[in-house]
Amino acid sequence: MTRLLYAIVVGLVGAGVVHAVVLLLLPHYSARDAWARLSGSADFYRFTRMSGEDEPPVIRGIDPFFDAVACRFDLSEGVVHVEAPGHVPFWSVSVYDRRGQNIYSLNDRAQTLGDLDLVLVTPSQMIELRKDVPKEFEKSVFVEADVGQGIIAVRSFVPDATWKQAVAGYLDNAQCTLR
Repeated sequence: MTRLLYAIVVGLVGAGVVHAVVLLLLPHYSARDAWARLSGSADFYRFTRMSGEDEPPVIRGIDPFFDAVACRFDLSEGVVHVEAPGHVPFWSVSVYDRRGQNIYSLNDRAQTLGDLDLVLVTPSQMIELRKDVPKEFEKSVFVEADVGQGIIAVRSFVPDATWKQAVAGYLDNAQCTLR
């Protein structure tokens, strides 16, 4: 009985130590979220590589068969237009709020024209934009997001080494533009 009581006390003390360490490490890790890492790599409306061959990844957990870029945006400054012309085996685009919550996702299988052409707007911007759609937005997918700032991530599948250069060129030509 004494051994059982001793094991329970040791287990509770160990659990308390683990919880205290986790709580003390939270500020350290919360200051290094995706937003903070991207802000250190690039300004607003500029794509930056999320993973690289020679440098550590900006955002961890990227699938090794995917190459990705991300840009930060602020919809209070205007409409954001994301374009990436070209052909790759598969692409996807995701819109995240500043806290990293996924708001919207789209891939090339859902886009009828194949090219990435997305316009991100707030609800009030959408009302104004629908009154007179600019010519460059005629074939765009409109995404209405009630957020101020966020991140747009574009990923592309790299099935083998022969596609690496084509995918890198595709992502290098991707544009994240304030309109």
